[in-house]
Amino acid sequence: MSKTGYDPKKSRVSESTMSDWMRSKVSGELTDVPGIGPGAAARLATGEPDEQITNTYQLIGKFLMLKGEGVGVVEHSDRFWFFLQEKGITAHRSAIVRAIAEKVNGMIPGVYDSSKFDDDEENEEEENE
Repeated sequence: MSKTGYDPKKSRVSESTMSDWMRSKVSGELTDVPGIGPGAAARLATGEPDEQITNTYQLIGKFLMLKGEGVGVVEHSDRFWFFLQEKGITAHRSAIVRAIAEKVNGMIPGVYDSSKFDDDEENEEEENE
């Protein structure tokens, strides 16, 4: 079964890179986020002034803005993945979602839970309960 949206299994970030990212301070530099290179950073900075993402703080803020009441982990991750797609990010979307979600979860425990993606059918049932 093919799923569109976020899939942590599609994240190509090495555990070493993810560990370094998790231990590091948020610098504000978008290219510090695993999966974001200069091209992706340029795409994030496009659009109307209030839609432009020019630093890591704004990207984390956008991630948090997509978390609403009743929005579960899977839906929240998908919303962020689709936001990145709308901004023209064509590569490493799942890596970016995972990197931001795990970083934010370290600051706000419970905002991301990788176990929600272990078994898609089981998770859909949990999300609908």
